[in-house]
Amino acid sequence: MKTIIIAGGSGFLGQVLENHFTKKGYMVVILTRQPKKENEVYWNATDLGKWTTVLEKSDALINLTGKSVDCRYNEKNKKLIYDSRINSTNILGLAINLCENPPKLWMNASTATIYRDSYDKEMSEENGEIGNDFSMNIAKSWEKAFYSITNPKTRKIALRTAIVLGKNGGAFKPLKILTKLGLGGKQGNGKQKVSWIHELDFARAVEFLLENENLEGNFNVCVPKPTDNTTLMKSLQKALGIPFGIPQPKLLLNLGTRFIGTETELILKSRNVIPERLLNEGFKFKFTKINLAIKNLTL
Repeated sequence: MKTIIIAGGSGFLGQVLENHFTKKGYMVVILTRQPKKENEVYWNATDLGKWTTVLEKSDALINLTGKSVDCRYNEKNKKLIYDSRINSTNILGLAINLCENPPKLWMNASTATIYRDSYDKEMSEENGEIGNDFSMNIAKSWEKAFYSITNPKTRKIALRTAIVLGKNGGAFKPLKILTKLGLGGKQGNGKQKVSWIHELDFARAVEFLLENENLEGNFNVCVPKPTDNTTLMKSLQKALGIPFGIPQPKLLLNLGTRFIGTETELILKSRNVIPERLLNEGFKFKFTKINLAIKNLTL
């Protein structure tokens, strides 16, 4: 039986991967601060401990650890966002090198937000333009920490993942609530690109990268063609049977995000990212159209 270790695997994406790989016959072990199930092992994401033994002879380590960016970017939260990503990456790199039989593959979470805001240029792994603000610099630091650790026996992949749409978490749930309240109109000018991926295709892409042992480096994990915010919100309205959606201008969004404790960047940034490497390697998506993905998730 193949073994996958998911660090920080108790959240939305971790559960998507655990469910997918368990159904495929893998043994999945979750590293978490609050173990509750038999397959969960305690770690604090900063120190070595008994958890390091589960890495031995494993087929893959997937690190999803990091404080959610769905918060206000005050100094305290900025530090937590940075430290949670860098510290966990560093300790996992050390633990791998202490193994006699280290994981064959280490996938580390990154983000499609690493690329600059763009309405026109599509950002591929090779030609994408890396930006320079808090979120983008976090992503750059995260990847720098990941690649600066030499792990000679372990293949390494950084997952530059876009917005994952799923039934039980992520961005889809609050967008559904807004739409049901009649507030599901376009946000800002509605023209901002939205790079996304269905939860099933996210798990399938991770499986594809695991099974293709010649692949390493950065991979954009998103659909081949981004949608835009207006189309996204109209698709939600249609799927949920809501006949209208009040538009949310930037000024109103600024007030609203302060009230709910998040940042407008998460809504207004134009993420125009394409998965060039996955496509070139022959990965086939099941969901490429936003309306069909949303219909599937609302059934």
